[in-house]
Amino acid sequence: MGRSLIAAGLLIALIGVLVTIGEKSLLRLGRLPGDIAIRGKNSAFYFPVVTCLVVSAVLTFGMWLFGKR
Repeated sequence: MGRSLIAAGLLIALIGVLVTIGEKSLLRLGRLPGDIAIRGKNSAFYFPVVTCLVVSAVLTFGMWLFGKR
């Protein structure tokens, strides 16, 4: 159980670093074409549809790849 928690913590830290670096790179995850952004005078609504699909596809592929034993 302890090793699993350490691995999960390192994975979360790695994802945080990638997101931080990714904001400055050419491919900004979270601002892909197809994401919905509606801005009004006093409010804003943002829903990252394409980003959710990309993240889901990558995670599904990773689970499929590493889940085979």
